[in-house]
Amino acid sequence: MTAIGSRVARTRRRADAEQKDRGIISAADWRRRRTRVATRLSHGILLASLVIVGLGPILWLAKSAVTPTQDTLRQPLALWPNGIDWSNLAEAWSRVEIDRYFLNTVVIAAGVWFAQLVVATTAGYALSVLRPRYGRFVVSLVLATLLVPNIVLLVPLYLTIVDPPLLGTSLINSFWAIWLPAGANAFNVLLVMRFFDSLPREVFEAARMDGAGPYRLFWSIVVPMSRPIIGVVSVFAIIGAWKDFLWPLLVLKNPDLQPLSVRLPQLQPFIELDVFLAALAISTVIPIALFLVFQRLFLNGAGLGGALKG
Repeated sequence: MTAIGSRVARTRRRADAEQKDRGIISAADWRRRRTRVATRLSHGILLASLVIVGLGPILWLAKSAVTPTQDTLRQPLALWPNGIDWSNLAEAWSRVEIDRYFLNTVVIAAGVWFAQLVVATTAGYALSVLRPRYGRFVVSLVLATLLVPNIVLLVPLYLTIVDPPLLGTSLINSFWAIWLPAGANAFNVLLVMRFFDSLPREVFEAARMDGAGPYRLFWSIVVPMSRPIIGVVSVFAIIGAWKDFLWPLLVLKNPDLQPLSVRLPQLQPFIELDVFLAALAISTVIPIALFLVFQRLFLNGAGLGGALKG
C-alpha cells in the first residue's frame, strides 16, 4: 500500500507540474524532437529579429557617429573601412553648440518631471487614499481626457499659453509654457492612483490613530512606500520630454531656448552628415542611460504590484 500511495503521489505531483507549466504546446508534443527543434528555432529567429529591429538603428547611429561622411554614404553597413574619426563627437559638441541645447533639454526635462510627479502623486493620493465624495466623478473626468486625441487639444492649449488667464502675460518663449501643460497628464494620475489602491490600508489607519494628518500621511507614509511607481513616472516623464518635438517647436521660437529635438533638425542642412549623426548620438545618451538604470521597474512586474515587504 505504501508503494502504491507513493506512486500515486508522484503521479499527482507530475500532473500538477505539467498543469502549472502548460502552454500552447502540450507535454506530449514537447517530447517530440521535431517539435522541440522547430520551437527553439522559431524562438531564435524571433529573438534575432527583435534585436535587429530594436537595437539595429541605435547601433548603426553609434557606428556612424564616429565614421567619416564618405564612408557612411559609400558603405553604410561597413565597420569603419577607413578608420574611426573620434573628432566628430568633439566637433558636434563645439560647432553645433550642442552643450547649450543639451542644457536646455535637461532644464525642460527636469521641469516636466517635477510637474508631472507633483500632480500625479498628489492627485493619486487624494483620489485613492483620501477618497472624497466626488472622487469617482473626478476619476471619470480624468479617464475621459484619455479618449481625446492630443492634436485636438493643440490649438486651445496654444491659445491658453499665448494669453493665460490671471497672468496677463504670454508664456511664449518661456519654459513655463512646457512645464505647466505637462503636469496635466491623466495617464500618470491613473497609474499612480491604481498603485496607491494596492497599498495596505492598515498602515494608513495606524498612522491616523497615531495622530498623522493628511500631509504627514502623504509625506511620511505614502511617498516612501511608492518608490517603484515614482521611478516609473519619472522615466516616462523624462523620456517623453526629451523626445517631444511639436510642442517645443510651437512655444519656444527663440533658438537659444530650444531643446535638442527641435534645434538639431533645423541645423541639419548646414552641417556635415557625420557631425549631425554624432550630435544625434549624443542626444540619445540620456534616454538610453535612464532605461538601463530603471530597467528593473519595467521588466519586473512585481515592481507595480505590491507595497511593503518585511
